[in-house]
Amino acid sequence: MSEATLSTTKIQRAVQAGVPLSITTYTLPHQMELYMAEVLTAFLKELNQDAMIEYMIYCLNELTTNAKKANTKRVYFKEKGLDINNPADYENGMVNFKNDTLENIRYYLQLQKNAGLYVKLILQHFRDKIKIEVRNNSDLTPHEYKRIHDKITRAQQYSSVEEAFAASVDATEGAGLGLIIMVLMLTKIGAGNDCVQVFCEKGETVSRIIVPVDKERRREISMLSKELVEVIDALPQFPENIARINKLLNDPEFKLSDIAAHISNDVALTADLLKLVNSAAFSLANPCHKIADAVKLVGVNGIRNLLYSLGSIKSLGAGSKEQRRLWDHSYRVAFYAYNLARSFYASQRPIVDDSYVCGLLHDMGKVVFDSAHPKLIEKVKQMSENKPLSSSLVERLAAGSNHAEIGSLIAQKWNFPEVISETIRCHHEPDAADENVKKLVGVVYFANMLAHYRDEEIEFYQFDPDILKEFKVENEEQLKKISERLEKAFKKEN
Repeated sequence: MSEATLSTTKIQRAVQAGVPLSITTYTLPHQMELYMAEVLTAFLKELNQDAMIEYMIYCLNELTTNAKKANTKRVYFKEKGLDINNPADYENGMVNFKNDTLENIRYYLQLQKNAGLYVKLILQHFRDKIKIEVRNNSDLTPHEYKRIHDKITRAQQYSSVEEAFAASVDATEGAGLGLIIMVLMLTKIGAGNDCVQVFCEKGETVSRIIVPVDKERRREISMLSKELVEVIDALPQFPENIARINKLLNDPEFKLSDIAAHISNDVALTADLLKLVNSAAFSLANPCHKIADAVKLVGVNGIRNLLYSLGSIKSLGAGSKEQRRLWDHSYRVAFYAYNLARSFYASQRPIVDDSYVCGLLHDMGKVVFDSAHPKLIEKVKQMSENKPLSSSLVERLAAGSNHAEIGSLIAQKWNFPEVISETIRCHHEPDAADENVKKLVGVVYFANMLAHYRDEEIEFYQFDPDILKEFKVENEEQLKKISERLEKAFKKEN
């Protein structure tokens, strides 16, 4: 993220998608500290976690200051000709470290920048947890590692900040009291004893805090999401003609000829189905002009998914500019998902069959909100008058902050198969999906991220590393090639 301006849209998108946000600085000036605090505040507000803002900003300041100090130590020791990993040199160097660096801080910060030493903040929301991570590319010495973990262990033995202040603590390096206070503050907001982790990984020191989203707030959001689905007048029943054919598909004694006859009786449905069947999604060798042939070619599951797709589009509408934008994105994701499934899971027919419809409907919750807003807001406000729900929470939900869960609930309301509702629910969190649909959810997640990547709305580092590994992507160059290949095919199709 750029430090020049606060991108609330980018923060909102990261929260909704559960992708990380990253800010990197080489000298951590005061302006950058303020900017990081501003981003963290907006991030927590987007998650409706206002109550923990003050605590988390303290934690952020403690971790970034420690990371900056660690980097400064490295250039200071090098400048003095001391080996930071030698216990005797370390003890000798720390005698004057504080005074020397404070008196000439700009010089040492410039050395730090010249050496490419950085401080990186990473924020992420996943599975009802919040991760705040500060990384700096200076490995901890054994002495530093022991000292930090001693402080964390000691903090777990105190019952209050006052008790920590009163305790006898050494004063060689600021006593580590800030770290102790941080652990105690995190305990106060419901985080467990293991919420703070400090370790070294691939040349970086990682200081990580993981705290749970407030359970009561999460319960309120889930409850409100369910009520929203109930009160949306703009959400009609599934189109009767499509529902009737779908019911026929579920009859164990049905015949493909009966299905074809019912579809053929509906001129508009026939035209729409033939258009979809002849799209690149089905890769037919020759154009198909008859519904009877289409039914045979795509099979029962294919016809069923086509009906879900068409029924949803007709029911939810595509009249407004925003609805058209959302459907355009969804068509791209569907195309990407289908082609990814064919390339990587060709032998697993259910994944290939369901990839298009799941990609098309992944953002159903957003489409619903656009069709229902602003009347929906008034209804929700009336509905929540006697409940302790803030107007900002209602607005955030209406803006799509919980669109995956709401889209899943709508799919259930329309009696869609579980594979569709589960994929909609987990399309931002593939790890949270049931094992039987995890690969399909991974396909839709990757397709969706690639579409946002094409629009320059997300960056390479924000992709889930496990998903990249699943699709054999080791670097951004490989990701670009996949993205360009899919986009070229999509444009040719359209």
